[in-house]
Amino acid sequence: MLSKGTDIKVTRILGRSFIYGCLIIPAAVFLAPLVSMIFTSLKSMDEIRSGNILSFPKAITFEAWKHVWHSACIGVTCGGLKGYFGNSFLIVIPATLLSVGFGALNGYIFANWRFRGDNILFGLVLFGCFIPLQIVLIPMAGLLGQLKLAGTIPGLVLVHVVYGICFTTMFFRNYFVTVPAEIFKAARIDGAGFWAVFFRILLPISWPIVMVSIIWQFTGVWNDFLFGVSFAAGSSQPVTVALNNLVNTSTGTKAYNEDMAAAMIAALPTIIIYVAAGRYFLRGLMAGAVKG
Repeated sequence: MLSKGTDIKVTRILGRSFIYGCLIIPAAVFLAPLVSMIFTSLKSMDEIRSGNILSFPKAITFEAWKHVWHSACIGVTCGGLKGYFGNSFLIVIPATLLSVGFGALNGYIFANWRFRGDNILFGLVLFGCFIPLQIVLIPMAGLLGQLKLAGTIPGLVLVHVVYGICFTTMFFRNYFVTVPAEIFKAARIDGAGFWAVFFRILLPISWPIVMVSIIWQFTGVWNDFLFGVSFAAGSSQPVTVALNNLVNTSTGTKAYNEDMAAAMIAALPTIIIYVAAGRYFLRGLMAGAVKG
């Protein structure tokens, strides 16, 4: 007959086993496509035809990765993904920095400065977060045409900045309203002006929400396909558009290993940023959730 202490210990073990089982099984199901992509990209076509999609490669080869990076045919050109991969960085870095910077400034104003119509204006900003992407395509195309930015990387940066400011403004405003008002009053009594309060007081304590906004905007811009295919052309297109063109460009036998290698290359930056900064993303989302 089990003692009371032993019974409690067995119950805890069973409870933890159940919890871990509930976590491991969905995680395995969720990761199965990623594992399949990695294994397929490291196999030759002969092994792909004769094996299982989840089987480990018998002979690991990086030929598919080298080919899609340097010489894969994308549309009518055969220069690989490397140029388009660089385009995505030329788009995502300024778009992220500008949208986060303007969003932080807007959030600071909405949270701490009262002016006529501020609530109405902030409501319109929130409304901009829920506008479907398809609605802005035609007016944005007209604007880029007037600015002589159609089909260019700066034009695509402008599109992402305009669309991303609504989200970053909401993030920063909701974070800044949780900062005690006494801090601002004390700073103003000490003679700090508008910019001094923003740069010397708010930003140093706002790194959690800064990280959330950077990760959110970076992944959104990097993974975007609709704006890229609509507002960029030719050699100015991002890697997501090039990936679509590569997958849909085939002569003869379909090279599944190359398609999977290309998909992995396109996904690597977002995977790395989530692995490296995922804990900051969670902290930032929780920061300001409870006021007081």
